[in-house]
Amino acid sequence: MFQRITIIFLTIFLVSCNSNNSNTGSSETSSYDFPWYNPEISFKERVQLLITEMTIEEKISQLTYDAAPIERLGVPEYNWWSEALHGVARNGRATVFPQPIGMAATFDRELIHRVFNAVSDEGRAKFAIAQELGNYGQYAGLTFWTPNINIFRDPRWGRGMETYGEDPYLTAQLGMEVVRGLQGNDPKYLKTGACAKHFAVHSGPEALRHEFNAITTMKDLYETYLPAFKALVTEANVESVMGAYNRVLGEPACASQLLLQDILLGEWGFKGHILSDCWAIQDFHTGHKVTSDVAESAALALNRGVSLNCGNSFPALDEALERGLVTEATIDERLATLFITRFELGLFDPPSMNPYSHIDESVINNTEHKEIAYEAAVKSMVLLKNNGALPLERDLKTLYITGPQANNGTVLLGNYYGLSSNLVNILEGITSRVSVGTTVDYRMGTMAYQENINPVDWASGGAVDHEATIVVLGISQLLEGEEGESLASPSKGDRLDLNLPSNQLEYLRKLKAGHDHPVIVVMTGGSPITMPEVEELADAILWVWYPGQEGGNAVADIIFGNRAPSGKLPITFPESVAQLPPFEDYSMKERTYRYITSRPLYPFGYGLSYTEFSFSDLNFDKEEIAADEPLSVSVKVRNTGEFDADEVVQLYVTVPDRVGNQPRWSLKNFTRVTLKRGASTTVSFKLGHEALEQFNEEGKPEVLPGEYMVYIGNGSPGERSKELGVQIVSSPFTVQ
Repeated sequence: MFQRITIIFLTIFLVSCNSNNSNTGSSETSSYDFPWYNPEISFKERVQLLITEMTIEEKISQLTYDAAPIERLGVPEYNWWSEALHGVARNGRATVFPQPIGMAATFDRELIHRVFNAVSDEGRAKFAIAQELGNYGQYAGLTFWTPNINIFRDPRWGRGMETYGEDPYLTAQLGMEVVRGLQGNDPKYLKTGACAKHFAVHSGPEALRHEFNAITTMKDLYETYLPAFKALVTEANVESVMGAYNRVLGEPACASQLLLQDILLGEWGFKGHILSDCWAIQDFHTGHKVTSDVAESAALALNRGVSLNCGNSFPALDEALERGLVTEATIDERLATLFITRFELGLFDPPSMNPYSHIDESVINNTEHKEIAYEAAVKSMVLLKNNGALPLERDLKTLYITGPQANNGTVLLGNYYGLSSNLVNILEGITSRVSVGTTVDYRMGTMAYQENINPVDWASGGAVDHEATIVVLGISQLLEGEEGESLASPSKGDRLDLNLPSNQLEYLRKLKAGHDHPVIVVMTGGSPITMPEVEELADAILWVWYPGQEGGNAVADIIFGNRAPSGKLPITFPESVAQLPPFEDYSMKERTYRYITSRPLYPFGYGLSYTEFSFSDLNFDKEEIAADEPLSVSVKVRNTGEFDADEVVQLYVTVPDRVGNQPRWSLKNFTRVTLKRGASTTVSFKLGHEALEQFNEEGKPEVLPGEYMVYIGNGSPGERSKELGVQIVSSPFTVQ
């Protein structure tokens, strides 16, 4: 109520002021109850005017996520903690888009931008309505703690599904579009605030995150763990950065001299605010044992650059101040970064001045946003195998649908999700697309993660009497996720066993036995499943991730050929967990497609289509370049098959390897093209010096003279890709 009265007062007053053109400068400033509400002066000046009037107790009260109101100064309460991982989350009605790991499989920058422009539209509308209701609580604000741009370096990590995969370049490119979509393009105001997390070198184990020390080399730090963060800070101007729970090279990530002071604030010149992960500061003294009490922990975080505490440690800053552990000047400096964000969001200006104040309830889960969710779901799905079983004819006489995830709306959601009245599960989607004359039978068949208690099996034999069987298998957020969310996980959200649950595999064996009708496996999950036997048994495998509210419609349209599959894996699928280094090992050796030397089940960048594409005429504008000179590369792509379809054209580079520690190849660019059958196009890329850089063990970049190799195709290079039919053209060039 206080804030609404203030806004009404200011709006009336502005009208009065604007009617008098002579009322400018200091005279106009004096017309406001509070000078920091004067929109005619800069945000920086207004923030300093406000901070000057605050007591130390009031200052400290603003440094936690649930910032208290300061009524005497006209400062409303504000809760910083809101989520929007793949749609406005934990805050009621919203469009539910695919989980980020699925969106990564689209390899589509422009689509990701549209997704998060829609998310920020809905966030703005919901915020305005919440304010009218007097709802100033958690999840109802405008500062969204997304994207998660950690590298999915190990498929056992339960939170990997929140990320954009295992590749630094793909993560950076899509992460920047998340930020741009969320924050808007107004030169003065933020649409919403985005947050790059968790900075940095953070990817499990979940069970150890409050005490774990991640050890990495400077080379791996700069080549693998930092590029996405650097891009979001220096190119996309992300508003905030969240530190991680764990230590990195002995320092808590939320108080790291190296990460926060030297790199983020120093090398990259970050101007936004830094926040802690939730209750991470208390880990300094309870888990990491680098401080003795909460006052020391709060002081260490504040002094190293943290402005906002998600948790309850920063109230101890009053004690830290008394003990001489911090200064009020440092508190003022950190506080200023927070209020700059609030001013940039327009929270101290009349709504009439804010270009985003017109966004209303009509945008929430509207037709346009549903269409974007559908498009994202379709483009995310990866066809892993097809022996000709797909696409199915929609006018089959009989169809059998079965499996524990077919009628499960939970697998649409992933984690950090919103709620929609338009959730379409896979059974519903298929039923809506198949001919009304087709006899469709559905049986769950087996439970998701344990043997059926009833030994009588009336389900597996049902496949025999039908022309085709669609079995929906896989996992859900019950088995993978964050520390305390995955109810069926024995390892706090991580998946130490990557196999398909044994009862599901046994059920597939029974479905396949005794007949030759096609068995199509639809697989849900946010991380790889080691499933070589599924590869052998299934006639087709469609990997659908956690596809959001339109997931069922997207699955059905791909199965019946209304849309051609075009998703590509943003993470390597191993054949066995035995291929992986120890989970706690943060070295990149034998990790991800860039370093693995053993044979994966499915490689990074892989995904089949209903058509075929050829790649030819690879050309460089020069055969030899200087280290600081760009290189233009082009390739001809032709749709040689029978379906109109999208293809993701991927460019990889191998750099000279002097000491045996370079990646085998690394993704350096990509684009999605749409080609009608028989059509062709020429795709061009430009490679700058950053695409040719390698980092030495001191973390310094260099472009070495020598021979470089470029690969362009529809998947990553390597023998396994060739076995699976990936098309690659390659050629060397020289750097002087």
